[in-house]
Amino acid sequence: MAITLRDSYNKTTYKLGNHGKRNVQVLKEALQEIDGNVESDMYGQGKIIGDFQQKMANLFGKEAAVFFPSGTMAQQIALRIWCDEKDLGKVAYHPLSHLEIHEQDGLKKLHKIETILLADKTRVIELEDIMEMENGVACVLLELPQREIGGQLPSFETLEKISRYCKEHGMKLHLDGARLMEVLPYYQKTAAEVCALFDSVYMSFYKGIGGVAGAILAGSKEFTSQSKVWKRRYGGDLISLYPYILSADYYYEKRANKMAEYYESAKQLAAFFNRCEGVQTLPIAPVSNMFHVHFDLEKEAVETILTDIQEIMGIGISGYVKELAENNCSFEISLGDAYQEIPTETVRKMFGLLAEKISEKRSGE
Repeated sequence: MAITLRDSYNKTTYKLGNHGKRNVQVLKEALQEIDGNVESDMYGQGKIIGDFQQKMANLFGKEAAVFFPSGTMAQQIALRIWCDEKDLGKVAYHPLSHLEIHEQDGLKKLHKIETILLADKTRVIELEDIMEMENGVACVLLELPQREIGGQLPSFETLEKISRYCKEHGMKLHLDGARLMEVLPYYQKTAAEVCALFDSVYMSFYKGIGGVAGAILAGSKEFTSQSKVWKRRYGGDLISLYPYILSADYYYEKRANKMAEYYESAKQLAAFFNRCEGVQTLPIAPVSNMFHVHFDLEKEAVETILTDIQEIMGIGISGYVKELAENNCSFEISLGDAYQEIPTETVRKMFGLLAEKISEKRSGE
């Protein structure tokens, strides 16, 4: 039986993306130095959760923050609060927002909130998109970076203009900052400077930070107080959330100051891909630690090429390939600790082999 792309990826010694395997060791490492007698949080109360929430509020420059078991829960609640405040069940966001394509219409089914889709799928939201939309929106959501189009970003000047426009027109502005820390090197701003433009902010703890799970939602004291009520309604007030909180804090401390390294690695890796014939990254020059890799070949051919290289070189490039058109496919990559472990010369040899196999496949056609 032929080995699959996923199997070959899992068996490799090195990985180009992320921080390494997501296994039980991720939690064990985070807890190894924690005193076993430390009291756990209980239904959203206690020192563990209270201290961490205040730490995140300070990071974002907001009055308060609330820890949630998932970002899906946190963001739906944030938008519901803003809609209730204006007694207007309508929000606006990108057509490829996580809420639109990955949450089974939760916002619409659970809250009966209508959505307006801004901008073309291939680009980020600009000020003009908001200015031209129909009137009567309680909240605008911006995702930084816009994951589904390779992690693209609007300019910081554009963010300032959008923030100003929303305030002037009575619309709240919410930040889907699942990967907030990862965009700071490009903007050359602190988290608080970015978050100052938004009324509410969400950040994930399992993406670039690499924790087990969990999310934070920050804003004013009034906003976060309401979010706690909705968290209870959603069943998000588990008796204890400390495994998620402690791992979130541990990996935040471990990686928050490494985002610039990941960003530089992404630019270097994208340049390697772009030197290969028939391969192009989106964007060409990454603006965060993530990007998409596009091939001008059919999906099956790329899977064969990547499987062969992963078996020969022992470097995991990707465990999947997504078909976009008959002769076009892609995969996503996010840079983390794992890339730093691969000898540079080994990476160069791998890309030499990749270019060779792509050339052979294209000439054979």
